[in-house]
This record gives sequence, structure tokens and C-alpha cells, in this order.
Amino acid sequence: MTALSIVLALLAALGNAGASVLQRRAAADEPSGSSAAGLSWLVRLVHRPVWLWGAGLLAVSGVCQAAALGAGRLSVVQPVMTTELLFTLVVGGVVFRRRPDARTRWAFVAMAVGLAAFLALAEPSGGSSTVIGGRWLWTAVAVSAVVLMLVAVSPRLPSAPRAAVLGTATAIGFSCTAALMKDAIARLSGGIGALLTAWQTYTALGVGLGAFLLLQVTLRAGTLVASQPALTLGDSLLSVVLGAVLFDESIALGARVIPEVVAMALLVFGSVQLARSPLISGSEGEETW
Repeated sequence: MTALSIVLALLAALGNAGASVLQRRAAADEPSGSSAAGLSWLVRLVHRPVWLWGAGLLAVSGVCQAAALGAGRLSVVQPVMTTELLFTLVVGGVVFRRRPDARTRWAFVAMAVGLAAFLALAEPSGGSSTVIGGRWLWTAVAVSAVVLMLVAVSPRLPSAPRAAVLGTATAIGFSCTAALMKDAIARLSGGIGALLTAWQTYTALGVGLGAFLLLQVTLRAGTLVASQPALTLGDSLLSVVLGAVLFDESIALGARVIPEVVAMALLVFGSVQLARSPLISGSEGEETW
């Protein structure tokens, strides 16, 4: 089932990337003098076929991610979802007809190798499909306290650190959403009614919406280069922790810890460099390194 979950997670990441690029394409088609204030700008976007295609891809991506979580481990699916940056680079290059330079291509390779090495070294194994006992209660208390603290501290920080702190809070939200989604999908074994009556289903929707809104605040707080390391590393690492705490998943440690850290550092380095690319950041200027 691991291979299936990886394929589904890759499809979800591709969907997210396509949605991001298409919706940015729709926004770029807006007249340069148009105001972003009010609802008129959003209404115009909603009526654009390109934007609607992006929204449709986002929905398909959500289904693929849910299926991936139902078929595999949280500690596998969420790290694989970081490939959204790689797909964004490829799709963005096609849509915007721009070719990445040599440094961007090396960053692409670094991120791909780092992710593959981390998953190969960690070898996630074991785990249950549902969360047992009162684990959700204590987890909710802990992560809520951390998120509230990060959000409360962020206004006192300069732009780049603020984006990094908010990026960490956002990553926690996305990781918890994925864990809730996995727990909810497991209820399907009892029928569609069990899924629709499970509190995890609606909590996942609420936490996911909150994380999405917090992401918008994060992106306004500073550059993507400042927030991307926290988004990439935070989601991946917390998903490994939540997989162990909630679902009894395990990863290989011992002598592998150091190479695992190196692999994760390579993954984060590649993501930071990719975040500098205009194909991902949305900047129309030249890449700066």
C-alpha cells in the first residue's frame, strides 16, 4: 500500500501545483489598474475559466490526498506532498513559457534527492488506521497552545522572522488537517454514514480552512523564501511525529539519524532555492540568488 499512497500523494501534489499556477495565471490576466479591494476582483476571477480549472484541480487534489492518507502512512504522505514545489516549477514553466536557470535546476535535484533519501532512510512502518483512546485530546491541547503562542509572538517580529513563525504555525495546521483526514477516512469501513457522522470529518474541514487562511497571512507577512523552510520542514517533521503519537507509526533511527538529518537539510535547502524562482513566487522579475 506504500507505493499506492506515494502515487496518490504525488498526484495530489501535482493537482495543488496546477491549481496554484492556473489561479495565478487568472490573477495575472487582471487589468494592472484593477483594485483588489472589495468583492468585484474576486467575482471577476471566479468567472474566468482558467481560475475555475484551478479550483477544480484543487478539489481533485484534495480527493487524491484523502485517498493517499487512507491507503498509507501519515509519515509518508505528507513529506511526499512537498513535491508540490517541484511540480509548480514544471507546470509554471510550461504555462508562463519560462525556463529555469541552472541554479534552479540544481535546487530541483537537491529537493528531489533529499526527499527520496529521507523516505528511504526513515523506512516508515507499522501504524494503525485510526486514533485510539484520548490521544486527540492531548494532541489538540499541545498543538493549539503552540499555534496560539506563535501567532501571538509574530506581530512583534520583523518581516522575515514573522513569516517564518507564521509559516511554522501554518505547517502545524496543515499537518493536523492531514492527520484528522486520515482518521476520518478510516471511518469509511463502517459506511458513508460513519464518515459523515464522525467529528473528525468536520474538524478536519475547520482546521483546514483555518490553516488556509493563516497561509494567506503568512504570505503577506514576508517573502516565500522566508516562510518556505518552515512550511516544508514543519509539515514534514510534525507529520512524522503525529504519525508516531497518534497512529503508532515508526521510523528507523539509531545510526540513521545523522544521514536522515542531512537528507532533510537537503530537502529544505532545495525548497528554499526553488522558492526564489519567479515560477513559484509569482514574481515577474529576474531570479535572485
